[in-house]
This record gives sequence, C-alpha cells and structure tokens, in this order.
Amino acid sequence: MHLPPEDLSVWKPVEIPSRLPIHGRHVTLDPLDAERHTADLWRAVHGHDEVWAYLADGPYANEAALRRALAEKQLSTSAVFFALMTKTNGRTEGYASYMRMDPANGVIEVGNILLAPSLQRTIAATEAMYLMARHVFEDLGYRRYEWKCNANNEPSRRAASRLGFTFEGIFRQHMVIKGQNRDTAWFAMLNSEWPARKAAFEAWLDPANFDREGRQKSRLMQLP
Repeated sequence: MHLPPEDLSVWKPVEIPSRLPIHGRHVTLDPLDAERHTADLWRAVHGHDEVWAYLADGPYANEAALRRALAEKQLSTSAVFFALMTKTNGRTEGYASYMRMDPANGVIEVGNILLAPSLQRTIAATEAMYLMARHVFEDLGYRRYEWKCNANNEPSRRAASRLGFTFEGIFRQHMVIKGQNRDTAWFAMLNSEWPARKAAFEAWLDPANFDREGRQKSRLMQLP
C-alpha cells in the first residue's frame, strides 16, 4: 500500500495503467481499438469540428483519416487511450487517455479528452472522469493526478474545477499547438484529497441525485 505524501520513507514506484476495460453504471472505458471504435466515433463527431479546437490533432476529413489517427493512439507507448462507450446505446462517443505517466514519482495526467456533443454535459461523461481518477488512486496508488489545458479553454478550466482539481497556475508559452502559442493552465488532485473528492463524486452520481427527467438536484461542486 502506498503512503500519503507526509510519509514517503517506504515509497515504491507504481505501475502504468493497463489496457483493460473499466466499467461504470453509465459508461465503459474500453481500451481504444481503431477497428471497433472508429465508425461510432466518426458518426458522433462528424460535422462538429469544434470538438477538436483545443486538441493537438484533428479535425479529420473523413472516417479513414480518423481511423488512421486512432490506430496510432492505440499503439502509443506514451499514453493509454480509452474509448468512452455509453451504456444507453453501447456506442463510442469520445475518448480520453492517461498521459505523461511518471510511475517512479507516482504522477500521471488525464488528457487528450474528446467528447462528442452527445456525450458533453452528461452523467456518463462525469462518471468516466470519476472512474479514471478512482483507478489511478485506488488501484494503482498514484500520488498526483494532473489536468492541463490551454489557458484560453474556459470550458476545460471550468470542468477541472468542477471535478475537484486545484488550479496551480499558468505556464506561459508552454507549447506550440497547430501553429499557435499555448499558455497552459495546470490543475492537480492529490491522493490525500481523493477520499473527499470520491465522496462528492459518488453522492453526485447516486441515482437519488436526479429527478425523473434526469436533472441533477445537487451540483457536483456543491457537495462536500
């Protein structure tokens, strides 16, 4: 068992995430597979080029180009990608990855998050982020879980705060993405903070938190 930051005298490096499915009530995180996931994802994002605005790749001209990109992600050694498959229809409507993995220090980032419009602002999308956080803290024993985004990406910054990440600052002129400067906003969640974050996630995800029309009664950020 890995110890919290105040006592690291017996700290041991952790493992990188395995390419195994992670199941939730509303969503399944399925290891990305270009052959199985491209068609659904293309249908979900085709005509919505705005979903690629802050990502390093895309948009893609056709399904074949998207399939080639997903095949590269599937084989990546620097990131572990998962297709986000909703339980309501079994279709792939996005993906996310673990990246910048530093198992020696117990640090990992969630990123490369693509959500089709049909997945945005849904219970399934929030549950996917909960499942990924729970996996790194509870199953793998990481100490620090990071979220980074373009400082101009206000929706991503709001999402990080809503999900319980703490804003840590701006790295100016951090990257060049698609020929444009990117100042990067940094957020993080620590293992010592996870029990409280987990309780808030689970209270929000509880079916009792939603009315018959699926509307939330309490917002995630309002929960202790």
